[in-house]
Amino acid sequence: MAYYIDGFPGRKIKIHGKNHLYFGGTSYLGLQTDKNFQDLFINNIRKYGTNYGASRKSNVRISVYGKAETLLANIVGSDAALSMSSGYLAGQFIAQNFNKPGYKLFYAPNTHSALYNNYNKPYPDFKTLNHAITEHLDLKDDIVPVLFLDSIDFNGYNYPEFKELSNLPLDKIILIVDDSHGIGIIGENGGGVFRTLQKFNAKELIICCSLGKGYGIQGGAVLGSSERMKQLSGTAFFGGASPAAPSGMATFIEAQSIYASKRSQLYRNMAYFEQSIDQIDFFHHLNGHPTYTFSSPEMADYIEKRGFILTNFKYPVESSSVMSRVVLGSHHSLKDIEGLCKCINAFL
Repeated sequence: MAYYIDGFPGRKIKIHGKNHLYFGGTSYLGLQTDKNFQDLFINNIRKYGTNYGASRKSNVRISVYGKAETLLANIVGSDAALSMSSGYLAGQFIAQNFNKPGYKLFYAPNTHSALYNNYNKPYPDFKTLNHAITEHLDLKDDIVPVLFLDSIDFNGYNYPEFKELSNLPLDKIILIVDDSHGIGIIGENGGGVFRTLQKFNAKELIICCSLGKGYGIQGGAVLGSSERMKQLSGTAFFGGASPAAPSGMATFIEAQSIYASKRSQLYRNMAYFEQSIDQIDFFHHLNGHPTYTFSSPEMADYIEKRGFILTNFKYPVESSSVMSRVVLGSHHSLKDIEGLCKCINAFL
């Protein structure tokens, strides 16, 4: 069931006139309702305006983009970065760049639709994927395989160990990873998975991501080698698209201390939740990530009737299975989490 609300879903949301605690969504650091973060954003709106609709190739250019991209690349560990107006656009940008002769596209299980071209479908499992890539290289080794996957797929195939990648001939594969649910949250200083994936020595490694989930700004990014970012920045796709709002990019630069503080609070909240649940193995959980997935419509209903709203809907399309998930955020108090844990323990 969908609920319509009249404000951002922070700690609390009002359903049918009654307040509920909200443990869903993707606001992992709780930035959208944080006053200090909002103050930075509002000041930057006054400086840069509410929107910027010009091309990055215009003869008049705003310098904050280059500064923000350099900072983001340093945090992630890549040579360079390009920002765009959304994570979905960043995914389509990189996918379309390789949808041409000379490349063959492959999709790992559970890859997000932001990376699809036309009617691509992910392989059902890594064994089938490995066989397909190996067969392709045996027959057409002059056409470079490009493998797309999500870093956080919520099923444990990839992050944190990416075990299945060890079985692939990555030295012959361009690896493109959507790190939307990881960047800003996991890794050193919130740098995501780039440094981890570098150790697999792929032919080329490219990261794309949303900046909204971890960093609380409307935008997306692509990260990789300087040569690849130079090539991408010269495309009509990049030149023709309006960029992310400069106010958001400036806020990203100025909010680094807020991000660090919020991450620390998030880690404390995760530790408290995991210690307080009697049967933590009931949940499918990726170590270091603030999401706890489960398959029990009965528990979702039980919890909701007692004043807690979780992520609980069919995703990404109506024919998909129901996705039920507890999502912790930095904005949750220990009292909030305690109440939820007591409710879960009572059901279990």
